[in-house]
Amino acid sequence: MSALRDALRDLSDDVFFDLLESEDAYLLVLDVPGVTLDTLDVSVEGGRLSVDARREKDQSGDYQYVEENRPMFVDVSLPLPDDVSAEAPSAEVDRGVLEIRIPKRTTETTIDVTTPGRTRSSDEEADSDGTDGTDGSDDGTTAGGGTGEPDDPAGTDATSDGDEFDDEPR
Repeated sequence: MSALRDALRDLSDDVFFDLLESEDAYLLVLDVPGVTLDTLDVSVEGGRLSVDARREKDQSGDYQYVEENRPMFVDVSLPLPDDVSAEAPSAEVDRGVLEIRIPKRTTETTIDVTTPGRTRSSDEEADSDGTDGTDGSDDGTTAGGGTGEPDDPAGTDATSDGDEFDDEPR
């Protein structure tokens, strides 16, 4: 961003600006008195921000300019910081104030992790210690080795005493 700051400092003293930065974007505010939507061009190309703003004069019939202290145009080309995204910049001009919002690139990349036959989406939380009730295999067993079925309420669990055909109630 230092190149952008340096370029802004090198602008004519007639150009008033503010440069703001948030976590996700830069905001450049330029004073462009007398400029309208029809007399303004803003573009981003080749790592540079270009602003071409012209002020149209309205002379009263009885008066003519003796001295003028406001510039007729602003024509600047500014280098953009390396972390900006050229996608979706936006600009708005209102009452002689131009606001240009340039979003930053996101540096975080989510990587989907897969295993054969299973994909974990980036929304799922990975639970590597098995506390989610599974042992990590896809065979439907729980971490304790059972089938995950609830206890038999009738007391006819075939594995309790080894006698699978015992008809007597317990």
